[in-house]
Amino acid sequence: MIRAVIADDHPVFRRGLALMLRTSGAVEVVAEAADGAQALDAVRAYRPDVAILDLQMPAMTGLQAATTIARELPEVGILVLTMSDDDATVWAALRAGARGYVLKSADEGSLLRAVRGVAEGELVVGLGVARRVQGFFDRPVPSPLAESFPDLTARERDVLEQLAQGASNEVIARRLELSGKTVRNYVSAILMKLQVADRAQAAARARQAGLG
Repeated sequence: MIRAVIADDHPVFRRGLALMLRTSGAVEVVAEAADGAQALDAVRAYRPDVAILDLQMPAMTGLQAATTIARELPEVGILVLTMSDDDATVWAALRAGARGYVLKSADEGSLLRAVRGVAEGELVVGLGVARRVQGFFDRPVPSPLAESFPDLTARERDVLEQLAQGASNEVIARRLELSGKTVRNYVSAILMKLQVADRAQAAARARQAGLG
């Protein structure tokens, strides 16, 4: 039997959800909460398998409660059940430690599967949310170098990475299979684009961006 805490500030929805879970025969609802603070107290008291949280609640939001639960009681699976499906909210909840994100429009079967999956340690997202997550991972991932130094060409970023490691022009030429003159030209272009006086300052800028 999966033990769950439910938190939602709409009593009719909360009680209906609790009744549905109880009648499924798979979930024991050990506590209900009307806001995030009550949810946190209930989770601390009952140590459930799953905390089912709405996001928009008074006193403490579901996101705030999720962050604290994930930090204090990482063994408790957090399932967000909400009407919000915008990208920022989805990622904020997942970063806060939620293992599941399901919309309130989901049918009973989908919700029960989500509760079971979160209880078993899986990452579960509803169908509409899954499309958003898949779309995120389908996007090309920009490199940290490209984000930090957008004015540099790809090859100039390669050279800057080497500068951040303290490599000399000769070493850079060997590693990148370039001529010494070509490396010097790249270094000069990097100094100009970064508006720094010398390679040491360029290397320092690169290390500040996490390179090297």
